[in-house]
Amino acid sequence: MSFGIDDLPVRDELRGKSPYGAPQLDVPVRLNTNENPYPLPEPLVERITERVREAARNLNRYPDRDAVELRTGLAEYLTKTAGHPVGPENVWAANGSNEVIQQLLQTFGGPGRTAIGFEPSYSMHALISRGTGTHWISGPRNEDFTIDLAAAREAIAGHRPDVVFVTTPNNPTGNAVPAETVLALYEAAQAAKPSMVVVDEAYIEFSHGRSLLPLLDGRPNLVISRTMSKAFGAAGLRLGYLAAHPAVVEAVQLVRLPYHLSAVTQATALAALEHTDTLLKYVEQLKAERDRLVDGLRGLGYDVTESDANFVQFGRFEDSHAAWRDILDRGVLVRDNGVPGWLRVTAGTPAENDAFLDAVRQMQSLVGDTPTPPKEQSA
Repeated sequence: MSFGIDDLPVRDELRGKSPYGAPQLDVPVRLNTNENPYPLPEPLVERITERVREAARNLNRYPDRDAVELRTGLAEYLTKTAGHPVGPENVWAANGSNEVIQQLLQTFGGPGRTAIGFEPSYSMHALISRGTGTHWISGPRNEDFTIDLAAAREAIAGHRPDVVFVTTPNNPTGNAVPAETVLALYEAAQAAKPSMVVVDEAYIEFSHGRSLLPLLDGRPNLVISRTMSKAFGAAGLRLGYLAAHPAVVEAVQLVRLPYHLSAVTQATALAALEHTDTLLKYVEQLKAERDRLVDGLRGLGYDVTESDANFVQFGRFEDSHAAWRDILDRGVLVRDNGVPGWLRVTAGTPAENDAFLDAVRQMQSLVGDTPTPPKEQSA
């Protein structure tokens, strides 16, 4: 008799669920996981080696559990790039932005509490909510994937959630959320509970606009979540961080695991921060390539959501999974992310993007799988 997960005493809210993940297939071009396609420059690799070598001499000791040097470096980066002063007391770091989200939900969510997000959006918000025993509420979006503000306010007033997630630029759709909308949601959340509002800015460096970091002033229940995975080209590092009122930073330390950030992780992240200017030049290249993908797909007649991220959502397909398979058969892996009628492609190198656009052209000419007539999208 076989024994599987259904035979284990798993919590009821986890039964029938699937773990987060994207297929990693052996194909020439992989544009499905929103990674930065450019390897770290050699001077940075050498600096990482130096810093890790220094850290290795003390690996018999626990790392700085408060990561003070790293938080200071992250605060300096935020101050420089967002044009708004941030101190280390406003910053907390963890193993990827997912651990930041987990710690926030462990602190402000949990059994008997609720969280709301506006879907389609980053699926880990719902998954981590379930993992922490937080009841998840799926909030509304308009057909053009903007947040339906009136309906969102109504949902917040009715459900009185403990945590509100706003993703900007939004994943998987790519569109940014205006500051006015975030402010309106924050005010609605404070009137209803009050509750924590978490703005997930994982892709903000690719945005046409600026970070919402200045909104932190006078709003102690607002949190900005970031990552080094995308703009820094350091997905393998697993370093995420948040900016918030010092009281929030103090609160999440109630649930953090002891010495949760290794000395090697801290040393690598500090080396990357020393090369910020170089890494952000790659971001500018990717923004230009993203815009080229938008223009190319629209030129082929596809409906494309406005993108402020390093990826593009395009459609509309009668059968998006069949379209995904057709593109895959031509050597390019994109993401079938579960939004009916749509696919998502990450901006890669110029050669990778050429291969993707060629695959889409071949799909149209050889298979005849043309998109449905496009509908006007709002910016």
